[in-house]
Amino acid sequence: MGKLMRLISMAPLFLLLCLPFAFGGHDYNQALSKSILFFEAQRSGYLPHNQRITWRANSGLNDGKASGVDLVGGYYDAGDNVKFGLPMAFTITMMSWSIIEYGKQMAANGELGHAMEAVKWGTDYFIKAHPQPYVLYGEVGDGNSDHYCWQRPEDMTTDRRAYKIDPSNPGSDLAGETAAAMAAASIVFRRSNPAYSRELLRHAYQLFEFADKYRGKYDSSITVAQKYYRSISGYNDELLWAAAWLYQASNNKYYLNYLAKNGDSMGGTGWAMTEFGWDVKYAGVQTLVAKFLMQGKAGHHAPVFEKYRQKAEYFMCSLIGKGSRNIQRTPGGLIYRQRWNNMQFVTSASFLATVYSDYLTSYRGSLKCAAGNVAPSELLSFAKSQVDYLLGDNPRATSYMVGYGNNYPRQVHHRGSSIVSIKVNPKFVACRQGYATWYTRKASDPNVLTGALVGGPDAYDNFADERDNYEQTEPATYNNAPLLGILARLAGGHGGYNQLLPVVSPASNPVIAKLKPAPKPKWTPTPASSSSPITINQKMTTSWNHKGKTYYRYSTVVTNKSYKTVKALKLSISKLYGPIWGLTKSGNSYGFPEWLNTLPAGKSLEFVYIHAASPADVSVSSYNLA
Repeated sequence: MGKLMRLISMAPLFLLLCLPFAFGGHDYNQALSKSILFFEAQRSGYLPHNQRITWRANSGLNDGKASGVDLVGGYYDAGDNVKFGLPMAFTITMMSWSIIEYGKQMAANGELGHAMEAVKWGTDYFIKAHPQPYVLYGEVGDGNSDHYCWQRPEDMTTDRRAYKIDPSNPGSDLAGETAAAMAAASIVFRRSNPAYSRELLRHAYQLFEFADKYRGKYDSSITVAQKYYRSISGYNDELLWAAAWLYQASNNKYYLNYLAKNGDSMGGTGWAMTEFGWDVKYAGVQTLVAKFLMQGKAGHHAPVFEKYRQKAEYFMCSLIGKGSRNIQRTPGGLIYRQRWNNMQFVTSASFLATVYSDYLTSYRGSLKCAAGNVAPSELLSFAKSQVDYLLGDNPRATSYMVGYGNNYPRQVHHRGSSIVSIKVNPKFVACRQGYATWYTRKASDPNVLTGALVGGPDAYDNFADERDNYEQTEPATYNNAPLLGILARLAGGHGGYNQLLPVVSPASNPVIAKLKPAPKPKWTPTPASSSSPITINQKMTTSWNHKGKTYYRYSTVVTNKSYKTVKALKLSISKLYGPIWGLTKSGNSYGFPEWLNTLPAGKSLEFVYIHAASPADVSVSSYNLA
């Protein structure tokens, strides 16, 4: 478990020269599929019928019972069997951000549904863990007793006590990060499951209010977390991070004003960072606020938001070796922060570089570094170099993603993968027996932990594939979460649309910020044959101005008015000049989205698009009734 992060060093870090390596032409689509699959191996609770990691079984079925709350579900963070709330929430935030930015590319690879299921597995658990507005359960299990044993999650005999924060025992960092996760995930499900999206946003509002009103570090309340996930950076970064995500999810100016009002006092405009991860969120906040600034949303807050942007660019310049203080690299070119699970910083930093590259490209801007102006493409090239390294383009020719390539770690520091599957041998593995029989076994894991990204090499590109080498061979969910977005981007390209154009929804009203009700939108029916059982209605839901041009967001609802199920629906869409979400393009027509195969009687589907014109012409090309 990766756990205790080093204090943020302000000492200079020196860029080492990168050795040239030939690129092997990696299969980013395959890597994306595998990296999503890893999350299924980390599932706790009752596994679903479509579980693809079949060597796992149900576990943690009494979690929360002693506290009178259902805490079954969620994710084990790494190679152990504890559910730690802070890194789990960061994992869900970063998975959601990956989908928000690059869901279209994931859909093209057939992985969007799997990625959304991975997010929902986490958010379903957070809903349970947040039974009251000012109560949040932040840990199940204890790292000390868990580490004393080496057992499959299905055999656990360790303490499964649940730990919570409340007004008397606050945890603003934990509540803030969970608010960010719920807000980001609400965007993910806004179209496919609007009721669930609204539920997530409601939890996000409450959690933010809890975090902001009752301030304190969570590990002062849940002290058993200190040895493993201590909040060294405090909670100010999480409060800003949550506010940024709530603004993105709700379009509510309360949160935009919060970012402006508290930017200086909470460090958002002051901290110049060279790391980003489950503890320190400042670089992520700065990247999001820079996006708001480029979108023209800052208004009179522009001077404050410009300071956020400058700090975001400080971080980006440090990644590519062109800043005033640059991140250290190994001789092979991998950015290096610490010995223990360094890969978490590689993927998180590379994700920020990827999205910022696309933001700048859309904005037609350049990166302003101490060494001069830099083209946005350099940031994407940097991210690609890091991904290629971890997939095998490194001095050892080792893939640090389990199951990718031919030379990958075989002795992963992971209880479930290192012990024979309970489905193969159901004989109980006792607490200490696991160490004697399985932990010390000098052989490959009986279960391949497909897609897991391990801790990675040391500062000199050295790596020892040994189970007891936990600093290098242990995986973690927060290693993989940011990687999903980068792999989707590298596999699918930019997507052919302006990354700055948001999927904007009408602002929702939290208790703490009342807004004027939006005018009721007018529906524009699309002409259809009177005999057609399918109706199409469009409405313009919002508009905004960017660089003197007015963009409109249109919502289109397709309804099956017949008494039969519609299959093989094909829509013709002309006069469309922007991105579209919620349909799958096939040739010159559009069909059902990936998550939908049919449209039952009386049901509707919704898709949205953005362009700077009147509504597109949408009509039904063909369909079958069954």
